[in-house]
Amino acid sequence: MAFIDVAGFVSDMKSHAVDHGFHVHDERHFVETYSLRQLWEVDLHPEEACDGPIDLHLSLEVDPRALLGFEDEMAKLDDPDADPPTGFEFPLLFTWALPPLSRPPDLLVLATELAGLGGTELPLELSAIDSTASVIDAPERRLSIVARLSVSLAEVYVNDDSAFCRILEKCGDVSLYLLERAPVWVGEG
Repeated sequence: MAFIDVAGFVSDMKSHAVDHGFHVHDERHFVETYSLRQLWEVDLHPEEACDGPIDLHLSLEVDPRALLGFEDEMAKLDDPDADPPTGFEFPLLFTWALPPLSRPPDLLVLATELAGLGGTELPLELSAIDSTASVIDAPERRLSIVARLSVSLAEVYVNDDSAFCRILEKCGDVSLYLLERAPVWVGEG
């Protein structure tokens, strides 16, 4: 008997994202046949960013050992009303991407402002990559912002989505902040 419906959980995540003002554009599901590890990816963006330049990518990695371990512990419970076992988690990543920036922001200032938006519930990592297509071209700077979180299988089992709703609100704040400033960075404003 399966205690966790991963496909249903991903569907609920997409539904919550829509409820919080995001458009879902694409979904991919990969299964590694040898280990049965799964990866769910969802491409979305805030309603205000349909024409770009902000992309938000959500990915959920399903480790079969964590899933099977959780289900084994659930099967051992005698009381159907007992609390589900803790300590079983799936990694969840939110990744924001922007096009090449002709006028990039100061990374320290941006990292500080994003930390204020994400807080402790949505810790954000900011990185920049400069790439040069050929020797005579000017370098292009790209920003990447990543939030690495964990999804507790106990919360998925009891269908506690309050934490995920708070995370989506923070993701919306970060997305709108980036959307407001991106035109200047990419040279449109």
